[in-house]
Amino acid sequence: MSTVAPEPERAPAAPDAARPDRAVPEADETPEAEGGVGRAASDAGAPNVVVTVESVTYDLGEAAPVVRLLEAEAPYRSLEVPIALPEAIALANALENRVGRRPSTHELFTTVLGELRGEIVAARIARVDNGVFFGELVLMTPRGRRVIDCRVSDALILALRQPVVAPVLCEADVLSAADPT
Repeated sequence: MSTVAPEPERAPAAPDAARPDRAVPEADETPEAEGGVGRAASDAGAPNVVVTVESVTYDLGEAAPVVRLLEAEAPYRSLEVPIALPEAIALANALENRVGRRPSTHELFTTVLGELRGEIVAARIARVDNGVFFGELVLMTPRGRRVIDCRVSDALILALRQPVVAPVLCEADVLSAADPT
């Protein structure tokens, strides 16, 4: 059986941020030389800014739907991230708190995570590299804090699907590059 990696989300243009993909180990597994005990690589960089999911739109003249994020506090910068059509539909459903007759993959993941006593404490837009946005889920589990790489669209959908909506964070450098106001 073969697997196909998901298509990354791309931005129209963005600066290069040279940080490798990674799954961050637990605090007791992280060597001091890698940025300190218990810190994810993106935790050691620029500060994170709280953003809200404002809308999901699909303009037929564009190649992909776009999710618009807005900074929660002044100066209210915005960020637009292109996402695939199925994820745009799932995100719109999550924004409107709609559920289907059968659970979607994101609803299923939320249920399973809850059954395993884990919770999503934040969704984060960690970086953009050559126009590709990289997301992370920050989880708290019985085994401790975990940071897992994922697509931005999945992080946003899962954050919105939590019983208590998880905050969405964006690394300040990513937001500044997209909207330098």
